[in-house]
Amino acid sequence: MLAASSSTALAASTFYGIVVHVSTSNIKVQDSRTKQTLSFAILPKFDQVFSADGKTTYQMKAIKAGQYVGVIYDQKALGARHADKIYLLNNANERIGSQ
Repeated sequence: MLAASSSTALAASTFYGIVVHVSTSNIKVQDSRTKQTLSFAILPKFDQVFSADGKTTYQMKAIKAGQYVGVIYDQKALGARHADKIYLLNNANERIGSQ
């Protein structure tokens, strides 16, 4: 039932939470409900920062500690958890793709 071309999409996961730390090489996000904190590597020249609806792009410097974000990530390519895309959200109830 699963096509081989969709395996890349299935490998990606999404994590929502509040930014605890952000630098040029990583971002640390904490889920405020579960208190789980995940750290994501950020590759050089990372430019995949979007508004919640995906229509507006931002630079990495727009991400600040205390901000709600959604991080689409995987561990396949580098062997370590790394961000593929980061979405800036308005509040904890907002989800990627919402308007």
